[in-house]
Amino acid sequence: MNDRLLKVEGAGNDFLLGIGRWADRLGSEPALVRRLCDRRHGIGADGTLALTAAGPGRVCLRYRNADGGEARFCANGTRCAARAAVELLGCPSPLTVATGWGDIPARVTGAVVSLELPPPDSPPRRPAVAAGTTEAELIEVGVPHLVIEASRPLGSLELAAVAVPLRSDPVLGPEGANVNLYEVLPDGTVAVRSWERGVEGETACCGSGLVAVALAVMAGRGLRELRLRPASGDLLTVEALAEPPRCATRLSGPARVVAEVHPAAEFLAGLESGSR
Repeated sequence: MNDRLLKVEGAGNDFLLGIGRWADRLGSEPALVRRLCDRRHGIGADGTLALTAAGPGRVCLRYRNADGGEARFCANGTRCAARAAVELLGCPSPLTVATGWGDIPARVTGAVVSLELPPPDSPPRRPAVAAGTTEAELIEVGVPHLVIEASRPLGSLELAAVAVPLRSDPVLGPEGANVNLYEVLPDGTVAVRSWERGVEGETACCGSGLVAVALAVMAGRGLRELRLRPASGDLLTVEALAEPPRCATRLSGPARVVAEVHPAAEFLAGLESGSR
């Protein structure tokens, strides 16, 4: 496979995906990741995906957030990588995506990609966050997520004002957590808005955050399947594969390759020199 850099997105969560030498660079150069993900001086993305083949029906994925920091898991990034592996690397479906969290089984059916995720790393807990949100739940789906039911309609919230102090609350540890606010709509669909660490802003969708929200809601309402709608407006499904909240899940939703990226020579020269 030739060296390729592509723009991909899963329910509005967008990434730069590298194959060949681009995978090597994205996996090992945080400064390059920061520059490429910059939405004004670079190409723009929530993070990067370094994708490599690892045998029949198996690929390896290294994920970095837009700030260049490596994270052990990104659900939407893994879904995008699975589709790219099938369509660009010739992998069969189902396949296995090896991530920092572990091996993730994936199935690609056209534009819909499903992942089977392991149970949360530890039992959900209710940290005493300083913002007075006593009903917050901390659920780890590869990475930690603070899950909170919104006190009013999500569209009326200034998410930054709520999420920023929570994201780095000292009780969450030095790295903090992603913050996911949700609202159960009249038809049973759950609307979610997510503030992601490493991006330090609201993203159109956080896949592992949706799973964390779904586990909390399903456990509280005795459900085994839930439809969720992130800020992108896409509809994703989370199925509990045992009794929630500490159970394996299946996350399904859209993922697609948007475009192949051919950075201009001047831009690449700037990357090498570290200048803008």
